[in-house]
Amino acid sequence: MNLRGVGVSPGIGHGPAYVLTVSVPEPPEGATYTGEAEQEKERAMVALTQVAGELESRGNQAGGEAEDILKAQAMMAEDPGLIVKVKSLIDRGLAAPRAVFEAFVKYREVLAGSGGYLGERAADLDDIRDRVIALLYGQAMPGLPVSPAEPYVLVARDLAPADTALLSREHVAAFVTEEGGPTSHTAIMARAMGVPAVVACPGATGIPAGVHVMADGTTGEVRLDPAEAEVADALGAATLRQAVLASSRGPGRTADGQPIQLLANIGGPSELAAAVEAGAEGVGLYRTEFLFLDRSEPPSEEEQRDAYRAALEAFPRGNVIVRTLDSGADKPLAFLPAQGAEPNPALGERGLRKARRFPEVMDAQLGALAAVASERLQVMAPMVATAEEARWFARACRSRGLPSVGVMIEIPSAALRAEHLLAPVDFVSIGTNDLAQYAFAADRELAAVSALHDPWQPALLDLVAMVGTAAAEAGKPCGICGESAAGPALACVLVGLGVTSLSMGAPAVAAVRAALAEHTLEQCVLAADAARAQVTAAQAQEAAREQLPGLDSLGL
Repeated sequence: MNLRGVGVSPGIGHGPAYVLTVSVPEPPEGATYTGEAEQEKERAMVALTQVAGELESRGNQAGGEAEDILKAQAMMAEDPGLIVKVKSLIDRGLAAPRAVFEAFVKYREVLAGSGGYLGERAADLDDIRDRVIALLYGQAMPGLPVSPAEPYVLVARDLAPADTALLSREHVAAFVTEEGGPTSHTAIMARAMGVPAVVACPGATGIPAGVHVMADGTTGEVRLDPAEAEVADALGAATLRQAVLASSRGPGRTADGQPIQLLANIGGPSELAAAVEAGAEGVGLYRTEFLFLDRSEPPSEEEQRDAYRAALEAFPRGNVIVRTLDSGADKPLAFLPAQGAEPNPALGERGLRKARRFPEVMDAQLGALAAVASERLQVMAPMVATAEEARWFARACRSRGLPSVGVMIEIPSAALRAEHLLAPVDFVSIGTNDLAQYAFAADRELAAVSALHDPWQPALLDLVAMVGTAAAEAGKPCGICGESAAGPALACVLVGLGVTSLSMGAPAVAAVRAALAEHTLEQCVLAADAARAQVTAAQAQEAAREQLPGLDSLGL
């Protein structure tokens, strides 16, 4: 029996299945308490504080990327708005567990509606909520084997960072989850650990505990009870692949010498070292939200300068593309006036729209960028829908003397009118994750529509082609900074569509470099044409691979 999901961390992992089930009950609707309201509020506050402390402690033990993730979760548990909501619900008569549950429901709806990276953080709230409710009920949270007899495949509906932070490659052979996506914390932490992972795998939690499982984090295939020969063949191919990738060095280019910059997506300074180690040529997306979120005062100019300078120093010969603050009603900035609730924050006032409403925040950010600017620094705006918005942002940047200005193409209107958005700027970068969400009207957090987020969807490739053609005609660079850039076969197709740089998570750089080096630009163009001529995503991928014979020899 085989299952299939989305491979998000490459490699082959096999072992007995350990199925993690969380059984924290939903508190009864309308549940009330006896005693004083202040005592009930104190009970809730103690539980929230204890969970926050436990998350931070686990982060300190884990270090690295897990530390950053868990500390951010700890701040979520003590969010001032959440605490006010819990207290007000208790004042209305609800018992602490039910008040916590309902407060988190509202918080989650807002966060999930944002889409993008922040939208995928909504699943983290479920884990925090369950930990608080379990504590209030005196119930233990499910645990994981500490010293298993052999490495196991961890199977779950979704995995919380608190569960996985202290695990090691020695204990876990692979992750398989029913939920999640390429930018979920399961994916991020699996890649950081070097553990193969498959997410968005329907039926995963139906795998019987203890049955032998083999998960392919590249193809997304999950095999139950594989034959020993199948496991040996898969491991042999994976070993050969790693050897080939390890020998792949130098700048990205096609077999006939067409340069393609291979850059890294960076969420904060702690990720720079891994990108350098992976051989990235620079930074294609430097997310700056880490500087602004979960704080009552805006970051100082000095703090911002240090963060931007760190990226420039990490890549002394490479370009660094900084994306200005991408916030919105999904995650309000505490130092700005409160806004009314938006029914769908993903379609609301976020990104550049937010910057235009509160220009002082962007002015301060552009000032800090200008203070460290060199010819290698490039600045781009998120959520740009029209040529007028592109002109406004370009004027703001140029008035500060910033040398290179760009915009992100993540809304279909921007792709359709790319030639007009390109006119006032120096480059564009396509965010395929959000572009797919808006093109297909499919929430990135909803597993039921996950197939529409397949980056091989021909309609999505058409939108990328429009932008690539417009950029080529304008003589300006066109990059990709969505997760689609991390797929070796799709990377070749994107180059065939006119893309000049690819930005991805650091672990993907070697495979993409090797794939490009095996194929000429003409082969990439033929693969792109073949993919766009198909009707379904699966057909597009198959047709493209037929034009890219080097992938099989590389085990990609």
